[in-house]
Amino acid sequence: MKLVVVAGTPGSGKTSVLLHTIQALKRRGSKPAVVKVDCLWTDDDKRFARLEVPIRIGLARDMCPDHFTIYNTEPMLQWAEEEGSNVLLNETAGLCLRCAPYPDSCLAVCVIDVTTGPNTPLKVGPLLTTADIVVMTKGDIVSQAEREVFRERVLEVNPECMVVEANGLSGKGAIELAELIEEGIEADPKDMVLRYNPPLAICTLCSGEKRVERKYHMGVLRHLDGFMEYRGE
Repeated sequence: MKLVVVAGTPGSGKTSVLLHTIQALKRRGSKPAVVKVDCLWTDDDKRFARLEVPIRIGLARDMCPDHFTIYNTEPMLQWAEEEGSNVLLNETAGLCLRCAPYPDSCLAVCVIDVTTGPNTPLKVGPLLTTADIVVMTKGDIVSQAEREVFRERVLEVNPECMVVEANGLSGKGAIELAELIEEGIEADPKDMVLRYNPPLAICTLCSGEKRVERKYHMGVLRHLDGFMEYRGE
């Protein structure tokens, strides 16, 4: 099972990029499944369902959506396996620019909007700097020179990443992204650790815990099905 975590700033076009990428993956014989994590509400499950792929929604509500994603990685992978999929695409809301939602044995994809300005890559933390692939969207709205400057800023903060220019309307970049996904490593949920420590707050993830398995976590935690619990002293 391959795990692809797709994160990025709100409105950057994550869902649109994924919709085209799913079609490209299916044409190449892959069987993708999708878990869409959002904060309070989403109807994106209807858009994914039209592509006839298994889809599940997770609402983080009062838990950070990236922390919610990390905490529920194990059951997400288990669900995708039960659905007969070989690729799990996990789209997470990604709000604070400081979060680090990527485990080590996943393909980390950061979607970023070129129209937000050339300094945006310098303002985004591990969401961008620890990504394997950075997908630049809405480049058709700006000039070639602006796209080049933005690309150089991305490579300045993450020189090891692959940069893909994509368009959520036309589907540009979807085939390239699908090829990179197929070349990605297999997920190993038992030995996963995060690539970077999350910011501090009220749970073990926030206090620096990097192991992904549920047994290591305490604090205020929300499950994939919406059940919320406090674990600890």
